[in-house]
Amino acid sequence: MPKPDLTPGAPCWTDLMTSNVERAKDFYAALFGWTYEVGDEEKYGGYVTASKDGAPVAGLMAPMEGQSSGPDAWTVYLKSDDLDETAAKVQSSGGQTLVAPMDVPDEGRMAVFTDAGGAAFGVWQSLGHTGFEKMAEPGAPAWFEVHTRAFGPALAFYQEALGWETETMSDTPEFRYATLGSGRDQRAGIYDASADLPEGVPSHWIVYWDVESTDNTVETATRLGATVLIPPVDTPYGRMAALTDPTGALFRLMQHREA
Repeated sequence: MPKPDLTPGAPCWTDLMTSNVERAKDFYAALFGWTYEVGDEEKYGGYVTASKDGAPVAGLMAPMEGQSSGPDAWTVYLKSDDLDETAAKVQSSGGQTLVAPMDVPDEGRMAVFTDAGGAAFGVWQSLGHTGFEKMAEPGAPAWFEVHTRAFGPALAFYQEALGWETETMSDTPEFRYATLGSGRDQRAGIYDASADLPEGVPSHWIVYWDVESTDNTVETATRLGATVLIPPVDTPYGRMAALTDPTGALFRLMQHREA
């Protein structure tokens, strides 16, 4: 398949902040067939790049020294051609800065923000590292979406701060959902999860991973120490499931519906 079309504002990378890098590496290698390259400790803090069939698909890292220890979680990064400009738009659109723009030697620039609904996300300005090299194939990212308690403010935020051109799929009290792009050009979604999120769980981004069989992958994940939150279920877009990995990081699976 051709390389992903990583347009400005769209998801371009994801990485896992994990309390146990080695356990995470073993888990995802067994689950998705990932291989790893560990970056220079002094230059990149031992950042681990995960690849599927030789194509980079994700990163793994331990919390940085002095960083507050939150729950293990996947972070979705949105592409920007000018990180400083994006950072200013984030502030003016109701977002907040968690990690100020910083250089990653030879690779690019990054920052981490929260949107107007409180969901954390990253922004990446590429220099050497361009992002995913494989998507919508087994072991690679399949879809990204924000589960938010503040649908209207979040939608306006991504339109203003990241330049999203959105399409509303549904706008009823029972189901509100909008996408970045439309049709075959959809890149991400925003879901009104205000009625679904448990008390105390903030708005957040979710990564769906492409698999050949959701049921088989859930069975394997459980054997490897994962916890199933939503068992496999058929949807108009494929068979899906939600899990947490052995240290508690949330992720989802998507087995695409056959044409």
